[in-house]
Amino acid sequence: MTIGTRLFTWFNGELVGTDSEGNRYYRERKAVNGRRQKRWVIYRGEVEASRVPPDWHGWLHHITDQPPPEGLPTRRPWQREHQENLSGTPLAYRPPGSLIEGRRSKASGDYEAWKPE
Repeated sequence: MTIGTRLFTWFNGELVGTDSEGNRYYRERKAVNGRRQKRWVIYRGEVEASRVPPDWHGWLHHITDQPPPEGLPTRRPWQREHQENLSGTPLAYRPPGSLIEGRRSKASGDYEAWKPE
């Protein structure tokens, strides 16, 4: 978050709510005619868009008009806990044979290199 965002939030923002990670969600205090009301999030900790839960994502992108209720419904047994985007980190998924590992498994014998004639 920059000083500009902090000042804009202080002068123009109205706190709407917070999520389980401590991110705070704001909207403009005064609606301007002919334009949608601005909505934004101030992250607690690292700024990472994948840390916004689906309920708040819908509100931020004007999919729903009402922010999520404080007491969210209980999670279904098949729902997983939110996991942030791990791409570009040492914990990123690397499938077998990935070139990032520095080695590639040998061809199984059904591969024949193309030779121009």
